[in-house]
Amino acid sequence: MNDHLVAVLDSLPTKPGVYMMQDATGAIIYVGKAINLRNRVRSYFHASAEHPPKVQRLVAQAAHIDFIVTESELEALILENTLIKKHRPHYNVRLKDDKRYPYIKITMQEDYPRIYLVRHIADDGARYFGPYTSARAVHQTMDLLRRLFPYLTCDRTITGTDQRPCLYYHIGRCSGPCIGAVSKEEYRAMMQQIILFLEGKHETILSNLRQEMARRAERLEFEQAARIRDQIHAVEQIIERQKVVSAALSDQDIIAVARNNGEACVQVFFIRNGKLLGREYFVLTGTHEEETRDIMTSFVKQFYDQAAYVPPQIILQSEVDEVNIIESWLRSRRGQKVTLAVPHQGPEAELVNMAAENAVETLAHLRAQWEMESNRYVTALEELREYLRLDAAPVRIECYDISNIQGQAATGSMVVFVNGVPRRSDYRRFRIRTVERADDYAMMQEVLRRRFRRAGRAPAEMHDPENGQGPTEAAAPGKENGWALLPDLLIVDGGKGQLNAALEVLREFQLEAEIPAIGLAKREEEVFLPGQSEPLVLPRDAEGLFLLQRIRDEAHRFAVTYHRALRDKKTIASELEVVPGIGPKRRRLLLKRFGSLDAIRAASVEELAAVPGMTRQAAEQIKEYL
Repeated sequence: MNDHLVAVLDSLPTKPGVYMMQDATGAIIYVGKAINLRNRVRSYFHASAEHPPKVQRLVAQAAHIDFIVTESELEALILENTLIKKHRPHYNVRLKDDKRYPYIKITMQEDYPRIYLVRHIADDGARYFGPYTSARAVHQTMDLLRRLFPYLTCDRTITGTDQRPCLYYHIGRCSGPCIGAVSKEEYRAMMQQIILFLEGKHETILSNLRQEMARRAERLEFEQAARIRDQIHAVEQIIERQKVVSAALSDQDIIAVARNNGEACVQVFFIRNGKLLGREYFVLTGTHEEETRDIMTSFVKQFYDQAAYVPPQIILQSEVDEVNIIESWLRSRRGQKVTLAVPHQGPEAELVNMAAENAVETLAHLRAQWEMESNRYVTALEELREYLRLDAAPVRIECYDISNIQGQAATGSMVVFVNGVPRRSDYRRFRIRTVERADDYAMMQEVLRRRFRRAGRAPAEMHDPENGQGPTEAAAPGKENGWALLPDLLIVDGGKGQLNAALEVLREFQLEAEIPAIGLAKREEEVFLPGQSEPLVLPRDAEGLFLLQRIRDEAHRFAVTYHRALRDKKTIASELEVVPGIGPKRRRLLLKRFGSLDAIRAASVEELAAVPGMTRQAAEQIKEYL
């Protein structure tokens, strides 16, 4: 144990809080909480303690320990969740995907609410539903809702006085508030029906629809009554497909876990009003050598930290640690009492068994998929080794692309695939700074030079004047040497010209012999190799070609997305420049708050004035000029 650890262990307080263990590079490898920091952290280093192998490895790697004192164990739990989500420590049990899970967002704070797929929950007055594990499932749900309740999808400012509606109105996919076909009150009532549908309150929906159909019929509005009748039939068909699983007719989540060879899959059944409304599965990592009780505890804390809805009862397959503190935390999230229960017999135990069976089947299916994909990646990488005459199959592949319109808002992208799989944490964006004309070759060289300078490979005379990463580039990796990981294969999007530009940079950094490079042209999917006048054409059914295409397309998507964002910001800024009293700081804050010029135009004077740094006079100026 080093002197620093000894000093930290001697100075730990006896208060509740969160502790973070770091390795020699400074990366956080474990986050934990304790009601007594001193006792909990020191227990890891007791020589007489018989720790499991995983804890022994953790202690062996720990080079530094930091801690944060909290007022209570509840505050420690909340902070622990936040830090695990932020740092994704290697030794913590955690949800597998780095991406955020999708949610359905309904903007009820607006006069005419809209529905979106989002990956963040904000305290903005909107209603959120989720999380879901699949964006495809969200889109399918939104499409179903739109057929039942034709809500807005355009970005028009709704006044009810437009001369003509869009095509969606004519095909029954929009209720037409833009032309006054429905009033604001009628439209918002429809959105309330959508909320009830997502909450599983279908009987309430049917009751409301039947009352509205009768009211329309009494007014002799038979066309509208017939439309509502069709809605009723559609909702009834959906209800018929849903299984009643609980006689209590209450809201419950049923959670069970399956494990196999270090992998863990958790199945969640969502029961609303006694009916099985839906189910989702979540894969966990860091579960090897962990007890099922610990896995369940970690999942409950992480899942409900980002769940849009907490039911009054959560039925679990196994016991969890800290039941009282977790129930207290869930109560603070729900606003009402929440209970955790582990049934051993009766209907609820049968539901847990059903969820467990589904978890086992799901995990088996996923493992089969993973093995099949793994075999495909192995084949693809081996084909690349053979076709490109590499010494070994390329484990780390980096691909670069440039996006610009006549040199304006030029950006570069770096995407990374490891063992054939995207490693999005290593993706990087570059804003072109030294090339002002439309010169893709020079832009590519700027990006590559900046990338390899960060790897510490720049000659002394080639000093990077930026002395660090600029504010428009992505954040540095968690580990200090993240940029030092050099690729086994470098791909540039383009033909012989782009490849030659890249090779020139590799020669500057004395990396030409160390890093093989190729160019991949879009038109004929030709592969250009150094020193060869004719391109290499891979077989159209080669797994290696499919992988190259996927990597190239991902680099292009990543570059274009950043380019569009910069271009949109520039457009908004130029429009706002004509408004008196709106300087760069206010433009930046307005853009951060509203995101688009249309949203700024649609905002009220009060909403504009509420932006930090704004005044009512400045808000009125914006409304007048825009």
